[in-house]
Amino acid sequence: MTNKQGEKRKKRVLVVGAGVAGEMVVAEILNHPEINQEIVGLVDDDLKKLGKIVYGKVVLGTSDDIHKICLEEKVEEILMAIPSAKGKTIRKIIEKCKKTKVDFKIVPGIYEIITGDVYINQIREVLPADLLGRETVKINFNEILPFLENKRILVTGGAGSIGGELCKQIARFNIERLIILDNNENNLYFKEIDLLKDNPHLNLETIIVNIREYQKIEKIFQKFLPHLIFHAAAYKHVPLMERYPEEAVKNNILVTKNLMEVAHKYKAEKFILISTDKAVNPTSIMGATKRVAELLRQLFVKSETKFIVVRFGNVLGSDGSVVPLFKKQILQGGPVTITHPEVKRYFMTIPEAVSLIIQATFLGKGGEVFALDMGEQIKITDLAKELITLSGLIPQEDIEIKFIGLRPGEKLFEELLTEKENLKVTKYEKIMIASPDKIKIEELKQSLAALEKTSQKEDIIKIFKEILPNYSPSNNQQF
Repeated sequence: MTNKQGEKRKKRVLVVGAGVAGEMVVAEILNHPEINQEIVGLVDDDLKKLGKIVYGKVVLGTSDDIHKICLEEKVEEILMAIPSAKGKTIRKIIEKCKKTKVDFKIVPGIYEIITGDVYINQIREVLPADLLGRETVKINFNEILPFLENKRILVTGGAGSIGGELCKQIARFNIERLIILDNNENNLYFKEIDLLKDNPHLNLETIIVNIREYQKIEKIFQKFLPHLIFHAAAYKHVPLMERYPEEAVKNNILVTKNLMEVAHKYKAEKFILISTDKAVNPTSIMGATKRVAELLRQLFVKSETKFIVVRFGNVLGSDGSVVPLFKKQILQGGPVTITHPEVKRYFMTIPEAVSLIIQATFLGKGGEVFALDMGEQIKITDLAKELITLSGLIPQEDIEIKFIGLRPGEKLFEELLTEKENLKVTKYEKIMIASPDKIKIEELKQSLAALEKTSQKEDIIKIFKEILPNYSPSNNQQF
């Protein structure tokens, strides 16, 4: 873009948000003339800020005025600088921005801005995670730092979405050694490269292993004597596990039991089981296996090792989750397939979930089930529409949304607690403790022995019903 004199014309920019982040954005643009942007003004929904001057730029109106201002001021780009806004607010403002036909970008949530400052290179396109508008998770580094210092930490499934982020965040601390177990050689290879690039002095051990092999796992524990174990490896695909229940039992229950036994034997300090909201009042084989895995901690109440469960819902962008699937379907021209118009799910970002897992680990005294505050459930249909729109397309015109019916084991909505689990708050506002169910240990042991001997779905379901009074197998049919 050039003016009549042949000079490069500045892009006209409107900033949404006149708070701290908005002020930082204005200051950054003014301090970097080389990026060739001119701020025409700001908007903010706080009426007290109308007319406010921010580094010489005026707050011209509220978000309701975005369309009018864009026309009057010939705005060419909108920058949203409201990193602490709720998901509903962000979605409403995005809707207003879309009506202007002007490009819009966003300042990421503060949890992405490590220093608390905003820089030009952090402003980016709107991502699916921005639609959640989750509040910032503040890790108390002063507490966590001494807790993790000089620890040997083992992560199963460390090349996956949650396990990989755990490794990434843990590596920032002054730990003695990080041991990653996974059976995916490619993911493990790239995880090793990334971790050592960001943390050159990290004492890292990456091990390709099938965690079902008890003797190999015991040798690993014997060699490295980990203080903390994060068990993130699991089978999680609901429809697949309905078809292969014996594999779900082996991987999600029996492997967890073996790992707990080895952790107990080698006197690990803490064992953290990563669980799911699908374990609450389960209707699927996968959910039932994770619920039984949660109960296993009660077999070790006398152990020196503290066994802890952390339970949460879906995370945006994890391997095999809806967002990558929807993106792929949109790129292919549709249709975007959704099981049911009313299906809802809890969501949080992967970094947020992992930050809360680490904090819950610090809090855990042994035996707790920690439930993470997932906020509001989001309609999957709404999420699909937003993703289509963010791709510059129109739902049901450019991209069809097709409803295919609930799959075997699926619910319309998820829960984070059973009826018997009363919540207690912790000193971290987004982490709650669920009161544990009382179970008969001997009966649980007998049921586990029976599960080890059978591969028949009918028998597995029967045993689950004996262990889990709230287990109600879904009769959904595949459409």
